[in-house]
This record gives sequence, C-alpha cells and structure tokens, in this order.
Amino acid sequence: MQRGVITRESVLNAIAEHDALGRETFLTTYHFGKARSYVLLHEGREYDSKAIAGVAHRWDQGRALAPSEFSGGKDHAAAWLKRLGFQVKAVQNPDWARDEVILACHLVMTNGWKGLDAQDGRVIELSALLQLLPIHAEADRNETFRNPNGVARKTFDIATRHPSYRGKPIKGGAVDVEVLHEFLARPDQMAEVARLIREGISTGDLQDLAQTGDEELEDDFSAPEGRLLLRRHRARERNKGLRKKKIDSVLQKGGSLACEACGFDFEEVYGERGAGYVECHHVVPLHEAGEGKTRLNDLALICANCHRMIHRRAPWPTPAELRGTIEHRRALAPSGVAATGKQRREGAAPSATHEVQP
Repeated sequence: MQRGVITRESVLNAIAEHDALGRETFLTTYHFGKARSYVLLHEGREYDSKAIAGVAHRWDQGRALAPSEFSGGKDHAAAWLKRLGFQVKAVQNPDWARDEVILACHLVMTNGWKGLDAQDGRVIELSALLQLLPIHAEADRNETFRNPNGVARKTFDIATRHPSYRGKPIKGGAVDVEVLHEFLARPDQMAEVARLIREGISTGDLQDLAQTGDEELEDDFSAPEGRLLLRRHRARERNKGLRKKKIDSVLQKGGSLACEACGFDFEEVYGERGAGYVECHHVVPLHEAGEGKTRLNDLALICANCHRMIHRRAPWPTPAELRGTIEHRRALAPSGVAATGKQRREGAAPSATHEVQP
C-alpha cells in the first residue's frame, strides 16, 4: 500500500461515511482515537484528520490504514489533506518560541517581575504583536493562539521563576527559565533584543521575513536573539554582493581565503574545485549592531565548520575567540593528533570534515 496516495474524492467519501456512522462509531470501527494534533475542517465541521486520511485509503487502495501506520508527524495525515486542498488546523497551540518568550519576559521585567492580568492593556498589545510573528504556521495555530489569557498565563510562568518569588513556581518551559536568567544577567542587552523584535514586526522587516529553506539547520543553532533575528543575521551573511566585496577586498590586499578561525583553505585542500570558495560571517549580532549599514570590517571569512561552531551556542564567539580556542586545543593535543594549517598545506588530511555549502 502506498501511504498518502489518496484523492480528494476518497477523502469526501470518508467524510460521508463518518457522518453516516457518527464520530464514535467511525473511530471505533477503524480503531482510531480522537485527534490530538490536527483536525480537518469541512463545511463548518471538524473531523479527526488521521482517521479520515486512513479511511480514505480504503476508497482508493482497498484497505484503510491502521493507526500504527502513521508517523504522527506533520508529513503524514495533515500534509496529505492539505495537498488535496482541505483546510487543517491544530488542536493545541505550538510551544512558545524563544522570540516570544523574550517579549513576554521583557514585559514582566518592566512590570517589576510581576505577572500581569489578561485585561491589562500591555498584555492585550503583546497578544496582538505575537499573532503577527511569522514563527508558527497558520495551520499550527488554533483560535486561542497567543490570546490575552495565554499571554497573561505566560507572564506568571516567568514571574514565579524569578529568584525573589517566594511561592510555588507555576509549571513553565525550559525556555522560560533560560530567557529569564539571560534577562537577569544581561538586562540591557536583552531589552535591546526585545526592542529589535518589536521594531522588526512594526516595520515589516521581520513579519515579511521568508523562511530560509534550512529550518532544520537553524534548529541546531542557538541565537542570542532568537529565531527571527537569526534569520535576519544569516540573510546579511548570505548577501552575495557583500560577500563578493569582502573576498575582493581581501585578495586585493594580497591576502588568502583561509578561514580566519582555523586557517582552513578550500583551494589548498580541494584544488580548483575549492578555488574562490569561503563562507562569510557577520561578526556582530543584530542585538549589538542594530539594523545599520554593514561594513566590510563587520564581515569575517570562515570555513563551514567554524561557521557552524560559532552559531551553535550562545553567546557567539568571534572568529578571533574561536581561533584562540582552536590554538589552545592544538597546544594541548599530543604531537601529530591535530593537523595544523602548515601540515595541511604539506598534504596531510584536514582534522575535521568541512561541510561545503553552496
């Protein structure tokens, strides 16, 4: 059986069968439980998306899918139904992203580290702002997404985690605690992050920011500012015009395209295939640099491995700081373990696999 190979007509037949049998009988007959992630919307009614998609297979392929044949991920029932033009919505709202928690935490800080009620005008304003953030897809939101009640509850989640709170903390997420501690350690810097997020939404710079196409890669990165400003940061790094100007500037001064952190040179290792290739890193994060004009001195030429290591965990090291770490590690390593730039130029294999990105 080919999973997901269903037609719009087969889905409509499954819906008709559901309506004829009733929800409970339909689910029991095909051994499905009630939807916990997504529901199908059709003519003003809600249907259990996985059950409908599973039974649709019976009309197209002669046998309904069993519940165990679904992964439970977004690539299955919900995606199949959306491809056929059906509307699907989330049963539960997505977890709060770091960017959202930053805004909520800033609000709690300005309120003296106390939670706010849903009727508070500042909560209502933040609720409207969060609904504009382009982090969560519309299909992942339900009608209560980041409403004033939910925002108010999040402010109390954060406030009860503050060191001065003497009562029992409300159960919150790990991101709440992480962001709270960053606000306590770096209040001015984190307030600037919150300001940039707000400003980016109001001007449309972040609201209209397209998905980068490598969300899986970004999930492994830890931005000091959050996902949206990370996207903006990486968009600057990918500016082909700036990258070319930086490379031309280095070559005109007689320099090479070696990584400023580890010394790796793509052309030396890969020959003609690596000629002219190096990645470009914007040294100063947005929360420090703002949205001003990028100067060539703000850019560093680095290899793919070092680029990933810089972005992997906040706070981001500069290429010079990462170079210090690398040199320290090399000094501690037994002789011959870590290949230096000189050894690589003499034909030794590089000490790490460098991920070459187009």
